[in-house]
Amino acid sequence: MTTTRPVALVTGASSGIGKAAALALAAGGFDVVGTSRRASGVARRDGLTFLALDVADDDSVTTAVKEVIARFGRIDVLVNNAGIGSSGADEENSVARAQRVFDINVFGVMRMTKAVLPHMRGRGNGRIINISSILGFIPAPYMAAYAASKHAIEGYTESLDHEIREHGVRALLVQPAGTNTSFESNAVAPDMPLQIYAEQRRIADRLAATFNNDGDDPATVAKAIVAAATDSKPKLRYGASRNARRISTARRILPAGAFDGQIRKVNKLAR
Repeated sequence: MTTTRPVALVTGASSGIGKAAALALAAGGFDVVGTSRRASGVARRDGLTFLALDVADDDSVTTAVKEVIARFGRIDVLVNNAGIGSSGADEENSVARAQRVFDINVFGVMRMTKAVLPHMRGRGNGRIINISSILGFIPAPYMAAYAASKHAIEGYTESLDHEIREHGVRALLVQPAGTNTSFESNAVAPDMPLQIYAEQRRIADRLAATFNNDGDDPATVAKAIVAAATDSKPKLRYGASRNARRISTARRILPAGAFDGQIRKVNKLAR
């Protein structure tokens, strides 16, 4: 089976931002393949094709990408959305715990990119859209591993874009702020909790939950993803909402001391 319609592959598409993006791309004229670790075989749901995929597994990634190309004959857009959160002070999290976060959030993106890039480069066309976060450019106390993974995605994507642009392929970033999904409830808890951090950890967890519960609708982020996929002259970075753009502007223009103080104030840390 081949198609003349553009094809988008969206990881982590069973819920939240990934699901909203997959549905929005389908509404925008794409044939969409969504992936989930919980999918079984190949299935159709909500007008989308679903495949099983674990971005932390090399063989799973290779098999899924080959399956999409075999079924549709092309991949025009890859949305690297699958991710995992983390909580707790850095001292409370083992290196193995941080490696788990990076294996999904960073190396998962790299695995997917390496799998689709030869195909896109061969066709002289494609977009790789990596879902970053405002935590890719601001600090996040008690979420250090997660923030580090998103900072890594920022540097990786911008560097990659310079490498592949001459081959007709772009690597782009979408930066959500707080988004009303179940993502925060699925964050990895610290595996070496320390009493000295317990109260501040609880404050940070409550703040993160509130930030997401009061955050943007996933459809808002999906709109930015569709723009990144379809703009004739795409931007490297897409702030996914007014709040994301406001925070980005504040980071650029506020004096370092003022911004640092605001981070500590918001997180209820001693000044």
